[in-house]
Amino acid sequence: MNAGLLRMVGRSWWVLVLYGVIGVLFGIAALLWPAKTAVAIAWAFGVMAIAEGVLSLLALFDRNVSVSKGWLVLYALASLVFGVLAVSNPVATAGVLLLFLAAWLLVAGIYRIVLAIRIRKAITGEWMIALSGVLAIVLAVLFVMRPAAGLVTVALWIGVAALIYGVLQIVAGLRMRKLAEAL
Repeated sequence: MNAGLLRMVGRSWWVLVLYGVIGVLFGIAALLWPAKTAVAIAWAFGVMAIAEGVLSLLALFDRNVSVSKGWLVLYALASLVFGVLAVSNPVATAGVLLLFLAAWLLVAGIYRIVLAIRIRKAITGEWMIALSGVLAIVLAVLFVMRPAAGLVTVALWIGVAALIYGVLQIVAGLRMRKLAEAL
């Protein structure tokens, strides 16, 4: 590999470490305050949607946009409406997002069970696919029956994922630093 490229990449090791530290801090916060994390995530989705809506409205005035103006207006309005609703009531938004997740899990679970039945003669271990379908359906039902617990659970999963991501980023950054120092 090119030594100049390695030196250049190695100089930015601290960016990965910074992302890692932020990930670890977010993960810890999500594990300590999962309900607040779920609400904060819904609020952040709202802010991002508002930004998308504003940028889409601005794109209406660009002659080089490849998307039709009608779709652009529809997307901008949908983004702005969702964004304003999410920012003004993030708790309800988090609940609705959880219900969408539950609906997806239900459909995915049924699909996996049907798939396992259809391919049972072609592969071995199809029972694992069916089991994952059953577990997805159970999780969907639990999310619908106990939405508050479901929000907390999802926030905890996000917290664990953020911790893992953060640690991996820190390790990668420190390895890049050592690599750059060795050159």
